[in-house]
Amino acid sequence: MASDASGQSEKAKVVATWLVVAVGVSLLGLYLKGGDLNQWRRMRRKKKIRVYMDGCFDMMHYGHCNALRQARALGDELVVGVVSDAEIIANKGPPVTPLHERMIMVKAVKWVDEVIPDAPYAITEGFMKKLFEEYNIDYIIHGDDPCVLPDGTDAYALAKKAGRYKQIKRTEGVSSTDIVGRMLLCTRERSISDSHNHSSLQRQFSHGHSPRFEDGGSGTGAGTRVSHFLPTSRRIVQFSNGKGPGPDARIVYIDGAFDLFHAGHVEILRVARGLGDFLLVGIHSDQTVSAKRGVHRPIMNLHERSLSVLACRYVDEVIIGAPSEVSKDMITTFNISLVVHGTVAENVEYEKEQCNPYAVPIRMGIFKVLGSPLDITTTTIIRRIVANHEAYQKRNEKKAESEKRYYEGKTYVSGD
Repeated sequence: MASDASGQSEKAKVVATWLVVAVGVSLLGLYLKGGDLNQWRRMRRKKKIRVYMDGCFDMMHYGHCNALRQARALGDELVVGVVSDAEIIANKGPPVTPLHERMIMVKAVKWVDEVIPDAPYAITEGFMKKLFEEYNIDYIIHGDDPCVLPDGTDAYALAKKAGRYKQIKRTEGVSSTDIVGRMLLCTRERSISDSHNHSSLQRQFSHGHSPRFEDGGSGTGAGTRVSHFLPTSRRIVQFSNGKGPGPDARIVYIDGAFDLFHAGHVEILRVARGLGDFLLVGIHSDQTVSAKRGVHRPIMNLHERSLSVLACRYVDEVIIGAPSEVSKDMITTFNISLVVHGTVAENVEYEKEQCNPYAVPIRMGIFKVLGSPLDITTTTIIRRIVANHEAYQKRNEKKAESEKRYYEGKTYVSGD
C-alpha cells in the first residue's frame, strides 16, 4: 500500500511538472505573437560586444587605421565618433579636413561598423550615458598616448572611473602633427616675412623645388619626408584582406601615388570598385612620384601610402611600387579586365606625355575615365596647410604644452 501511494505521488509530480512546462510554452507563444520563436532565439544568443572609439581623424593616416583595427579586435562591433570641427578648433586648433571629409574617410575604413558625427572631444557624463544606453556600448577605447584637454586634464577620466575603458597601443612613427610638420619643414630656418613665406612655400610645392636642396641640403628628395615608419610583413598581413579574386572575377585596376590619402581618393576607389568584383590598386614608388611631382613629394613614403589604401574597404589588393606604365604583361599577369583613371587627379594630362602610361589598355579597349565625385587632390590638402601654416604651428605648440602639463601629473588618471 505504501509503495502504491509513493508511485502515485511520483506520477502526480511528473504530471504537474509537464503542466507547468506546457503552460509556460503556451504563454511564451502568446508573448511572441503567434509562436514566432526566432525572436526568442535571438534573445538567447550571446550579446555582441560593442566598443566605441572617437577621434578627430584629421588628415587620416595608417596610424588612425591601425588604431581602429586594434579597437575592433576588442569587440564584435566598432562604433566610431568623429569629433566636430568646432570641438577641434576649441581644443586643438583648426582642422585640415572638414567634418564631411573626415566622415567619408572613417566610414571607408574596413574595421568600422557605425559612425557618430559631431562627437565631443571629451567624454562627458551625458555623452557617456548616451553611449551606454542608446548605442549599447560596452567599452570606450583609446590609445596609450594622452588625450589632453586645454587645462591639462585627461579627456577619458570619466570612462576610466566607470571601469568601462580599454587601452590599445599607439602606432609609433606617425601622427597628424608629424605629417603637417613634414610639410611645414619647408619654412624652417627661414627668417623671412610671412607674406614671402606663403608665396615661397606655395611655389616650392607647385613647381617641385626643395628648400633644403636650394639651401645646400642633401638634395636626396627627403626634405619633407621625415618618416619613422618601420614596415614589417606582419603589419601588411594585418591590413590585407587575405583573399584573391575568384576564377571568373572582373578585376578593375587603378593606380596613382595616393599621397596624403584623402576623401577624394576614397570616393574614386568606391566608384572604381563598383565596376567589377575585385579592385586592384597600384601604388607608385617614391622615385616615380618624385620624378613627376618634384623632390618634395611624396609626403608619405611607399609603405605608409600602401597601408592607407589597404585599410580602405573598397580595396581588395595593392601592388606596392607599381610601375607608372600599364603594360600588356602586367594586364595578363593580374588578369585585369578594366583599367580606370579619375578626372580629378594630379596627373590629368597623361595623354600629352611622350609615353602615355595607359597606351596599352587604350589600344586593347579596356581603359575607362571615371568622373571623380570630389574635386580634391593631394595638392588641395597641401594648399590648405600652406594657407594656414601659422595656425597649424600654433596648434602643434598648443598640443605640446597641454601634454607637458598632463605628464607633470596635474590630474593624471591611470587606465588598465
